Amino acid sequence: MSALFSKLSSSNSSKPNSPKAKLKLAPKPTNLKVLSRYVKLNALLAIIGAVIGLWALQLVFSYLSELDSLDDNYTMGEAIKYIFYRSPYFLEQFIPTGALLGAVVGLGLLANKSELVVMRAAGVSVYRIVGWVLQPAMIFVLLALVINQFVLPHSNQLAQEINDQDNSSLVTSVRGYWTVQPRFESATDGSAKPDGSDILYIDYADVQGNIGEVKRWHLDNNGNLQTAIHAEGGKYIGREPIDTDSSKPSEQYRYEWQLNNMTKLMISQGFESSQAIAPSDTLSLPFAPESVYLLTRQAEDLSLTQLYEHRQFMRQQGTRSLSHELAFWQKLLSPLSILSLVIVACSFVFGSLRTHSLGLRIVVALLFGLLFSYVQDLVGFVSLATGFSPLLMVILPIIASTILGGYLLKRQM
Repeated sequence: MSALFSKLSSSNSSKPNSPKAKLKLAPKPTNLKVLSRYVKLNALLAIIGAVIGLWALQLVFSYLSELDSLDDNYTMGEAIKYIFYRSPYFLEQFIPTGALLGAVVGLGLLANKSELVVMRAAGVSVYRIVGWVLQPAMIFVLLALVINQFVLPHSNQLAQEINDQDNSSLVTSVRGYWTVQPRFESATDGSAKPDGSDILYIDYADVQGNIGEVKRWHLDNNGNLQTAIHAEGGKYIGREPIDTDSSKPSEQYRYEWQLNNMTKLMISQGFESSQAIAPSDTLSLPFAPESVYLLTRQAEDLSLTQLYEHRQFMRQQGTRSLSHELAFWQKLLSPLSILSLVIVACSFVFGSLRTHSLGLRIVVALLFGLLFSYVQDLVGFVSLATGFSPLLMVILPIIASTILGGYLLKRQM
């Protein structure tokens, strides 16, 4: 490869005043494919090294942080399993910063050997070199999408199960699905009158229809607690049409779950209580098991398609979940984040930092990557706090990063 650069350099430096020499500056180099493979390979190896290095560093820090949580129940083996299940999430989080750092290192090594200068002298434009660097970055774009779609929903759930083993004594949890269901009592004349409401909590649900811990509190019309029910789990048993009197097929159903190992606490007006153990009871919900599964999962634990299904379901219910919408747009637009950071990395090499050392470029790249990550988190919090469009708030840092990188590159043209 060094012989190729020497040949390109000597062919453009000989007889600079002759017409033939001037004509030789315009055509593209004959070994453009070789140059392309060379630049792509350097960028690919540098990005791989940067991503793996940041990923390994995060795993070490996670291991050290888990050491403080070790006890008789949470052993070293459980901690290692937890870190293993969380490792895909760490990898996905560091791909954008790793792509930025790897592009700076890969192009910086070429610049230190004056190979980029020879390419420019041979007629290769800056934009063509940037295009070569973006191609290996597409591999990590696809890798991030695959991790988000197929790996994170399962690995995060397994990690959460290990993390929750020490929290089994807690009365409630912020995870899962919470809802308030109004209750009605049938009168003698066939009408229905209000009978208070139920506060329902479901800890976990899967797509097969199985649900985990269920808690239900019944309040009367005055808001006084009447009964409290706890069940260890339940199984989906089928659906029933809501309108049973009509001769036409009903399009609305009531979905039923059989609760198992149920404990019921009765509270009287004198604040006296009695506890009874019942083998089973029935839970009715107005939506299918697939929807219950989506409602009991956190936004970061859902794949891109599941987040889209959750968004469509919330629209049908006439409501929205900003946290799930924000996660949807962040995962959908993550490829653009990676590519925009690679463009910024190229601007560091060809732009104002081209005369500085590789170490300074790496430091600036790390600082910019951290700044980009913090800005993304900040605009996410702003969207959740103000209700502003999650799409707009997610895409603003990407647009700003791309414009900055393009501006720094254009200044050197």
